[in-house]
Amino acid sequence: MRGLGGWRRVARRLGNQSDGKVLILLYHRVAKLDSDPWALAVNPRRFAEHLEVLRQHARPMQLRELSQGLRGGNLSDRSVVITFDDGYADNLHNAKPLLERHDIPATVFVASGYIGRKREFWWDELDRLLLRPGTLPERVQLSVNGNTYRWELSEAAHYTVEDFRRHRGWRAWNKNPTPRHQLYASLCKLLRPISEEERRQKLREVRRWTLGVPARRSNHRPLSREEVERLHQGRLVEVGAHTITHPILSALPSDSQAHEIRKNKARLEKILDRSVSSFAYPYGKPYDYTAQTIDIVRQAGFTCACASFAGLVRQSSDRFQLPRVSVRNWNGDRLAQQLSKWFDG
Repeated sequence: MRGLGGWRRVARRLGNQSDGKVLILLYHRVAKLDSDPWALAVNPRRFAEHLEVLRQHARPMQLRELSQGLRGGNLSDRSVVITFDDGYADNLHNAKPLLERHDIPATVFVASGYIGRKREFWWDELDRLLLRPGTLPERVQLSVNGNTYRWELSEAAHYTVEDFRRHRGWRAWNKNPTPRHQLYASLCKLLRPISEEERRQKLREVRRWTLGVPARRSNHRPLSREEVERLHQGRLVEVGAHTITHPILSALPSDSQAHEIRKNKARLEKILDRSVSSFAYPYGKPYDYTAQTIDIVRQAGFTCACASFAGLVRQSSDRFQLPRVSVRNWNGDRLAQQLSKWFDG
């Protein structure tokens, strides 16, 4: 990896133009994982590189400062906002110390229904049950919304340590290397739009497939209530809302959407004893929420809301549909190149 001199050369290129562009970066986790199907994690060493690059190349700012700038018609050019979705415990234990070391702010959007749970987030639990070494039946089936789905695992029913190591770098949007990966991808698609209660029931059925359920992983757990309080302490980290159960809001009737959004806000405000003013739509693509969802968010008293489609924030941007760019487990050089591409490309 090149040194700071190389990063500064990129920084000079980044400063050649000025037209009020702001980037919101989307992270989920700061952790070193042995498997990561959705590429949610950046390892701590590389996250430290990211922060150094951002300190050198951009102007880190709070999300609330961006919201105020949009309302006041005053955006600081080439600013960057760091956000995290979901509320993993590593946001406190791994990310916050590095943010403090580099004096860079961030917003963590927390799904309040997971606070204090010993269970993993459902997509992580599926990873643990299906993509870790172990044995499943050769044929499995699951009924979802009145339809019965069947999968043939054949030789993949027995998944060895060697199999796991061979495919540990697989990503859920890539070609499925084994029937197990096809099963995982299919179940993620089927379980994502259903209710939390239905999803729990289906996960119980999937657990019954496994012969010796792999132990829960402590490095995949969500924040506890006390950890949410600690995350908020100090001036750098803002806690934002992310619904109760992390649903696809567009799949819910309006009263259920309102419950997910308002109760999430109320729970976090009770924990923090302060107002929660920012929101992020779960999954966050334009089809994952509706105009009605936006109205509910606005009426709930939020001042801004983040989506998950890529783009730059400009003065004309809708404060309740702010674009974000996803950050991967890149080294500092790659992030610097991406900043140049995002700002100038």
